[in-house]
Amino acid sequence: MAAATGVIVELQRNSPNWATIVEEIVKLERKIFPKHESLARSFDEELRKKNSGLLYYREQHMDGEEVAGYVMYSWPSSLYASITKLAVKDTCRKQGYGEALLTAAIQKCRTRNVQRITLHVDPSRTPAVNLYKKFGFKVDNLIQGYYSSDRNAYRMYLDFDAS
Repeated sequence: MAAATGVIVELQRNSPNWATIVEEIVKLERKIFPKHESLARSFDEELRKKNSGLLYYREQHMDGEEVAGYVMYSWPSSLYASITKLAVKDTCRKQGYGEALLTAAIQKCRTRNVQRITLHVDPSRTPAVNLYKKFGFKVDNLIQGYYSSDRNAYRMYLDFDAS
């Protein structure tokens, strides 16, 4: 298998490949997340909101390119931003894509001068929890029944100095 190379791309609202990229991301979303957790049905709508953004990892192959992972974020207020989704395709995990996407999303959020970034994660998704902790996110709270009646979430946050 030839080594893949990739780049992180910001999805632009007026991009000619918007529909194609969103379609690829929705397919990934459906594979990775349980139905009730998936934004697949409302993805396009979510992305059209003024205060949201999406970065995706575009992997180049010998036979074309594909979306290997993505991160969606928003800044509901001037004080904080939120990482609403971070996902990497099964076959692309453990290659640093999640780290690269998280780094890029944090940088994007920082440009808004927010003081805090929050996110929710299933405590049983250990690799995800460990990734966030590696970046300095701290567990704030365990929210019972966040995803469904039998699935909780950690609310995690990363604070920045108000300098």
